[in-house]
Amino acid sequence: MQSAETFDPTEDGKTVTVVHVVRHGEVHNPEGILYGRLPGYHLSDLGRRMADRVAEDLAERDVTAVVSSPLERAQETAGPIAKAHGLTAGTDERLIEATNIFQGSAFGVGDGALRRPANWSHLRNPFRPSWGEPYVDQVVRMRSALDAARDAAYGHEAVCVSHQLPIWVLRSHVEHRRLWHDPRARQCTLASLTSFTYLGSRIVSVGYREPARDLVPAHLLAGAKPVRGAGGVGA
Repeated sequence: MQSAETFDPTEDGKTVTVVHVVRHGEVHNPEGILYGRLPGYHLSDLGRRMADRVAEDLAERDVTAVVSSPLERAQETAGPIAKAHGLTAGTDERLIEATNIFQGSAFGVGDGALRRPANWSHLRNPFRPSWGEPYVDQVVRMRSALDAARDAAYGHEAVCVSHQLPIWVLRSHVEHRRLWHDPRARQCTLASLTSFTYLGSRIVSVGYREPARDLVPAHLLAGAKPVRGAGGVGA
């Protein structure tokens, strides 16, 4: 691996680097809380199986760097991946979950939250969104983390473990789609891989895989719409 002092990816259009952005596995959350950035939420037994499955899927890949969000569920997903390659997983605050004003509550579709007047001011602008971290801010930090992982594994492959919404808006940005969206249409299931291929500093393609799909509860797979990957995104 070359150090940051010996190469400039902006001047190199030939070296291929792949950064796999992994969504963490299932979380133990029997109360159905929107846990967001709250500490203390760990992978369930099924989530640990998902993490092991991702590690098995990537075991033969040329992974030289693994980094995760600082939240427990992401670190616990990154652990088996790093171990399979003899690495120690680092942390990057830029990979953290998006902020959400409803963190700590049972807020979800069909629970009546949209009918509560106290919540209306937080729901006034779904395009930003007004209830949490702006989509644009998520894109900026996630793209910065993605490029840092590229530099750390330049000419090889890196793994970043993050969370559904930040991963989805990053992909939407790279594939030149609008950032506001129907959450039910996100193609980013538990323990999935969204893989960004660089030539030098330029992302040229995006791939998506679900190595643990058979472990994901059926109700979490329903409703997601296929999204065409970018063959040459030029981002």
